[in-house]
Amino acid sequence: MPFPADSALGALMATLPRAGQVQWIGLRPARDVPMLEVGQARVVAGKGLVGDRYGSGSGKRGITLIQAEHLPAIAALSGHDHVPPALLRRNVVVSGIALVALKGRRFRIGEAVFEGTQPCDPCSRMETALGAGGYNAMRGHGGLCARVVKDGVIAIGDELVALADGDA
Repeated sequence: MPFPADSALGALMATLPRAGQVQWIGLRPARDVPMLEVGQARVVAGKGLVGDRYGSGSGKRGITLIQAEHLPAIAALSGHDHVPPALLRRNVVVSGIALVALKGRRFRIGEAVFEGTQPCDPCSRMETALGAGGYNAMRGHGGLCARVVKDGVIAIGDELVALADGDA
C-alpha cells in the first residue's frame, strides 16, 4: 500500500467490508480464438488457469479480472448497447467490489488465493473487438491482473474476499 496502514488514508484504503461475487469465467485456449466460457476453473500457484494460454507460468498475470460494473461503461464509451465479457478477454468478471483496491493485496476466490499485481491495461486488440475508440473506452476500466498464490478451484457464484495482511 502506498500509505502506512496506521494513517487515516491507509486505514480507508484497507477497508473492504463487502465481498465481491464471480459472475463469469472464461479461458483463452489459444491466441486469436474465441474465449471459452466455463462454470468453474482450476488455478495453479505461480502459473494461472488450467486450460488458459497464459496458464503455464505468466507470473504477475496469472489471471485477469474485470468489474461487472465497468461493462456498461465500456459499452457506452464504445457505442454499444452491451459488451459480452468474452469480447474483453479477461478471465473473471466480478461484481460488488472495487478491484483497484486489491492491487498489492491478497484475496480469496473459492479455494484459491491471489495477489493483485497491476492494472490490466487494454491492448490494441480492443480497437478491433470494440471498433474505433475501443482501446480508449477501456482505459481505466480494464480491471486487475493477479498472480496465483494458492492452488484451487474457482466457480461462478464464489465470493471474492479481501484477506487481512498475513492471511493465506
